[in-house]
Amino acid sequence: MLPSQPLLHAAVFALAVLQALASDTFTAAVYEHAVILPDATDEPVSPDDALALMNKNMDVLEGAIKEAAQQGAHIIVTPEDGIYGWRFTRGTIYPYLEDIPDPAVNWIPCTDPTRFAPAPVQERLSCMARNNSIYVVANIGDKKPCNSSDAGCPSDGRYQYNTDVVFDPEGKLVARYHKYNLFMSETQFNYPKEPEAVTFETPFGKFGIFTCFDILFREPAVVLVSELQVDTVLFPTAWMNVLPFLTAVEFHSAWAMGMGVNLLSANTHNISLAMTGDGLFTPEGPAAYHYDSGTEEGCLLLAELSAHPRLSPTYPPAVNWSSFATSIKKFPGEKDTFLGAVRRDVFTFSELRHKAGNYTVCQGDLCCHLIYRMANKSKDEVYVLGAFDGLHGSLIKYHWQICTLLKCKSTDLNTCGQPVETAQTKF
Repeated sequence: MLPSQPLLHAAVFALAVLQALASDTFTAAVYEHAVILPDATDEPVSPDDALALMNKNMDVLEGAIKEAAQQGAHIIVTPEDGIYGWRFTRGTIYPYLEDIPDPAVNWIPCTDPTRFAPAPVQERLSCMARNNSIYVVANIGDKKPCNSSDAGCPSDGRYQYNTDVVFDPEGKLVARYHKYNLFMSETQFNYPKEPEAVTFETPFGKFGIFTCFDILFREPAVVLVSELQVDTVLFPTAWMNVLPFLTAVEFHSAWAMGMGVNLLSANTHNISLAMTGDGLFTPEGPAAYHYDSGTEEGCLLLAELSAHPRLSPTYPPAVNWSSFATSIKKFPGEKDTFLGAVRRDVFTFSELRHKAGNYTVCQGDLCCHLIYRMANKSKDEVYVLGAFDGLHGSLIKYHWQICTLLKCKSTDLNTCGQPVETAQTKF
């Protein structure tokens, strides 16, 4: 007699868990998604129209999830805004939101879809995870009613949150994270009252999760790593490769190496907004990455990663960065400094005039030190060391301290800080 479907699923799930437990590694996947965007509108669409748009995106994501599972992935991360896009006001995003419960309720939407308010997106994501026996990480919108007894309640009587959800291979909701550090254009969402540090255990390590702009701040990013000791960070993002940020691949790889954890970075793909670049990053460097500014295609990446990177014999030794910063030998500052703009931020620059050397450039309370050697430098390439210590942003101001090494667009120093795509010099 053939086993029933529930028994068969339970057997497959148990086998997958045993396989993961038997190994110190796991296979992870990320998908860079070319999001199907809604039409721009000043009026909310109907819930049916909203769901139709989200189902189009979930059709694409489901294909990536099935392919990842077939290739042996234990977990897949999909991007921020990957299900409905970003062309919204506070009012127009409302039909796309669902009430996402606390994972403590022990809920499998795929098998019990009517337990809470209608949640077709959560139901479908749960079924994707359950039907493919894989952890699925997605970014959707949460709505929570409030009233006048809550002093912070918005005038429309609800909170709206940019939210990550995680479903385990049974389809159970195991994590929910509300983005705390909203980017300046995310006026459709509310800030949570307190930052959330969300973790969950898997057969292949302790996981934490946050979203895009959060990576630049102590809470929750540094807290998850330094205090809660996660092994792997899940990172849905909509990263724009514009100065003064590094490109997604460079920044996210450097963050994983500096923090000593795995970072599963899934980006949206929209070349008109310079959105591309995702990867599977480790303390030792990228395991796999993708960057494509020429096509509108999505991309699935997989790699085998250490489940507990801190236990690896090749794990990089700890560095006390505070002691390093206070003990570093301060090189003589260059006298020939000049100011240059990186977008709206005015940096202090110093040209690297020699093939090798020690340079220091300062602005405000920040001094940037560089020991370097360069090769294959052509006469038409000019490089500068730059420092910025000040407020960044238009609507919301952040105090940033940035050290940067830039290639100028031409030999005219007035072009230093303008975007450049290629370089021949090796450092």
